[in-house]
Order: sequence, then C-alpha cells, then structure tokens
Amino acid sequence: MHTSADVTDASLTRRTLVMGVLNATPDSFYTPSTILDPDSAAVRAREMANNGADIIDIGGESSRPGAAPTGLEEELARVLPVFESLEGSGLRLSIDTYRAEAARAALARGASMVNDITALGGDAEMAGVVAESGAECVLMHMQGTPETMQVGPQYADLMDELCAFFEERIAYAVDQGIAEEKVWIDPGFGFGKTVEHNLTILRRLNELGKFGRPVLIGTSNKSTIGAVLDASPGERAEGTAATVAVAVWNGAAGVRVHDVKAMARVARMCDAIAGRISVDG
Repeated sequence: MHTSADVTDASLTRRTLVMGVLNATPDSFYTPSTILDPDSAAVRAREMANNGADIIDIGGESSRPGAAPTGLEEELARVLPVFESLEGSGLRLSIDTYRAEAARAALARGASMVNDITALGGDAEMAGVVAESGAECVLMHMQGTPETMQVGPQYADLMDELCAFFEERIAYAVDQGIAEEKVWIDPGFGFGKTVEHNLTILRRLNELGKFGRPVLIGTSNKSTIGAVLDASPGERAEGTAATVAVAVWNGAAGVRVHDVKAMARVARMCDAIAGRISVDG
C-alpha cells in the first residue's frame, strides 16, 4: 500500500486541486451552493476562483439521495446561461452531467471537463462527446441511481468492487477514444454507500493510486459527516475539513467542496505537510 509520497505520476504529486461547487438547481441538499440567476452565478464563480478554486463545477440536476431526474431541456435551461455568462472568463469550468447533449453544449461554451456520476454509463453518446472534445472527464462510482442509491447499499468487499469498477470504466473510456491522461476517478463518497463505507473510502483512498489516475473526492457537508457529528448540513464545516485533510493525505488529486476559501486553506496546509508543495522559510 502506498502513500501520497510514493506516487510518481506528476499529475498526482502536484498540489491538490480544489473544485468549487456551483449548483444551478433549486433542490440541492446544501442550499448555500445554489444560485439560479446566471449573472449572480458568474460572480460567485469568480469569487470561488479568487478564494482558491482551480475548477468550477456547474450542475443543473441534483444528485442528492432520493432526487428524481431532471429533463434535458430543464437541465440545459439551468446551466447554459451560466456557462454563457462565464465565456471568456479564463476560468477552468466543469459540467456536472451524465447527458451527452448537456455536455456537448457546455463544452461548446467553455467547459473543459465533464464530471459524470455514471462514469460514461448513463448516455451511450457521452464517451464520444468527451473523446471528440479532448476534454478531461471524471468517472464516478455510484451504486444504483440518486433515487435509489441509499436504499440498503451493500458490498462484498467495497474497495475490491471499486477497483474492479474503475479498471473496467477506464478501459472503456480509452477504448472509446478518450486519452487516458484526461481521465480522473471518483469513488463516489455518499453515492450508494453507508456511513462505514464512506469512512472506509477515506481510510483506504490511497489504494486507488494503483490506476495512476488523479482521484477526485467530494465529501463536503454530506450526510456521513452529519451522522458522525449529529449536525445539519449548515453545521458540518469542521467535519468537512477533517475529511478533506484525510483525503489529501491519502493521495487525492482534487477535492470537491462548497466552502472554497476554508477548504483550499485546509488542502494547502495538508499539501505542505505531505511535501506536495515547497514552503519558503
């Protein structure tokens, strides 16, 4: 088992990237991340970048537990005005979608990453869209769908199943023409996992380094933190900081967060401790 210091791939040993969450949907579990007005969303995106966000992840469909799917037209109506308001901003933008048409439209308006909770499995055309664009993509693990994923999730061996999943999905992405160096993987913290499953992922995150691909993880304000601390979504900052620290220490290349300023500071401190960044003095 390796630690973050053992990884030699340059994409994994650089400082941890911070992905800021921007929800263009009215039903996110964490309401402070929701902004429905495109101009206000553009202002928020720039604020997040100034506060340390390397990537802004824009989504128009909630993937919280129990969430029902949003139609394509509604998703496009929510996210495209945000991308249009940010065209020419120079920001690194990600589209959080599993629909090829939404990804294609966002990529045409400045997105350079597709964050797909179905790991290219939700739309048969998605892999082709990503391959043609040359964009980066995030392949996330999820057991079930957002509507069903928290109904008794079970695994014979969680990490073995995650590794088998990523082996298959990375191979699929490459076979579909996506350059392997463009692929990220995400274990899907909170997506079809119990509290203990999620804690296990954090403890053993460095095992995903075997794939040589950057690992993204999104723990921010999720229900596992609430279960451990008996805290509402608005009271999970300390728990989120702890999960971000452990994820960075265990080799995460990126962390997806709501409170960018605070969590970027947590990540930078952990990077310094882990030797990922040099510190003068």
